Amino acid sequence: MVLALVLISSAYIIGSLPFGYWLAKAKGIDITKLGSGSTGATNVYRCVGKKEGIFVMVLDFFKGYIPVLIAMHFDKGQQAADWTVFGLPHLVPVIVATISLVGHSKSIFLGFKGGKSAATGLGTMVAFCPLLLPLTFGAFLTIVFTTRLVSLASLVAAFVNVIFMWLLKNPEAYVIYAVIGCVYVWARHASNIKRLVAGTEPRITLGKKASVTAESPASAASSESSESSEATAVSSESEQ
Repeated sequence: MVLALVLISSAYIIGSLPFGYWLAKAKGIDITKLGSGSTGATNVYRCVGKKEGIFVMVLDFFKGYIPVLIAMHFDKGQQAADWTVFGLPHLVPVIVATISLVGHSKSIFLGFKGGKSAATGLGTMVAFCPLLLPLTFGAFLTIVFTTRLVSLASLVAAFVNVIFMWLLKNPEAYVIYAVIGCVYVWARHASNIKRLVAGTEPRITLGKKASVTAESPASAASSESSESSEATAVSSESEQ
């Protein structure tokens, strides 16, 4: 039990590391006051630069990957038996993965704010099943390069990931987690879904850095109309 608590609490702290915020801050940019206000890779890509966005995506991926990999290392033999609840094994690695997602989007270092957990979620899934890297990430890249809509790519990837996890005959606990992760990522993208339906979701520019107008975080969090206005402003600047 003590080991499980250490792994779970460590997963939250690691997941909370706001790499996007810190990298942008090092360049004199407060990422929480630009674009969507998210500290994730997509907003860094738009507001800071292409290389920085990709770098943050890699770091966020490993925030999910490493804690789960460590938990799986201990989830063997007698320890695995001790961690089996109601006949369902592998629960501690699944809880570690879930807490990593929460840590990224509710960072203790940023007043419980953060990103949308897509890259971190992918990291947790790949730790459980390495084949998901080419499959789920491949689906993500396909949507990005065909539509330039990162939010749509994240939503599609989260959904097909559940199917891949099930088709590859992973343990039941892992499949259940894939469903939980999908629901969580979709919930974190609620405002993006509204803009996708309205046709106002900003597209990324594949190539050079795009400029983004500043947005009030408070209005972004509380007003759907301000989100739509921001998206329109960004689109008109650089066809994002």
